[in-house]
Amino acid sequence: MLAAAGAAMARTLRAAPAGLSFPADFGAHPASHTEWWYVTGSLQPAAGDTEARLWGFQATFFRSLTGLAPNPTSHFAATELVFAHAALSDLGQQRLLHDQRIARSGFGIAQAAPGDTDVVLRDWQLKRSGDAYRAVVASETAGFALDLALAPTQSVLLQGEAGLSRKGPAPESTSRYYSEPQLAVRGTLTLTGTQRGPALPVTGRAWLDHEWSDSILPKEAVGWDWIGMNLDDGSALTAFRLRRADGTALYAGGSFRAKGGASRNFEPDEVVFTPGRLWQSAASKARYPVRWQVKTPAGTFEVAALLDAQELDSRQSTGSFYWEGLSDLLDARGQRVGRGYLEMTGYASRLAL
Repeated sequence: MLAAAGAAMARTLRAAPAGLSFPADFGAHPASHTEWWYVTGSLQPAAGDTEARLWGFQATFFRSLTGLAPNPTSHFAATELVFAHAALSDLGQQRLLHDQRIARSGFGIAQAAPGDTDVVLRDWQLKRSGDAYRAVVASETAGFALDLALAPTQSVLLQGEAGLSRKGPAPESTSRYYSEPQLAVRGTLTLTGTQRGPALPVTGRAWLDHEWSDSILPKEAVGWDWIGMNLDDGSALTAFRLRRADGTALYAGGSFRAKGGASRNFEPDEVVFTPGRLWQSAASKARYPVRWQVKTPAGTFEVAALLDAQELDSRQSTGSFYWEGLSDLLDARGQRVGRGYLEMTGYASRLAL
């Protein structure tokens, strides 16, 4: 029954028109199996010596159908789950702080609303009002809190063909996918620790991805490598590859958009990820490349993690370890030309979506 339902949803997705419609597509898509809103970026103090401290942050909200049929006689049927990850890379202290949450939708505890971005999980939230977003996450356990306003400085970037992004050789391996690069960030960061400190005004630059799908990972894929980079000149670079168990690329893609220009989508044979230096996690024993060469039609770049130990243990929500961290983008001369996030999944175990 579940397989038949999944196949029906996949047929519906493939039959839908590729173009996206806003603001409706900023919101949730309850008929899709898996969906996420993913915000990453860098923060610095809003005043004083802004070069003295640097943080990376991640706030990701997911919604996922469980496959259970709705029960009209009970509101407790767990037909949809909402879960979230939050992380802070403290470069000054060379540490990663992170937390996760999960709950069934409903009861005023968790929701991912259609119509516009409005995702809530207890006191964590990502909401869009007007053109701007507000992201709020706080964890006494992890020792940090973020309250950030994220304002667009550019138009929405549709990934793939008008927002229909291929994720494998087969036509059914697709997602709806758009990005909002170069978001201007202002807000507060609070480091709680053993004693709650004052809220520190911060500013920065961020990237938002929103993606939904019924069939995103081909069965041959164990995970992916992905970068979303805000270039210093206002450009935006995305590149990804799906990876087989032996480390070879199954499929690849991405896009580049110069500031004020048109986007250029990459074909699978135009993107090459070559791993460099490895770091091994003491927790998962996985070995992650924390430096890459990434070849694209927009140029060949080096991606260098700013902190090796940016692995997240999400076994209580998504069920896996993955690496997600603030990284610099370097040109052929080794000069920094951008900054953003590198994500690597499927190194500790196959990623299941």
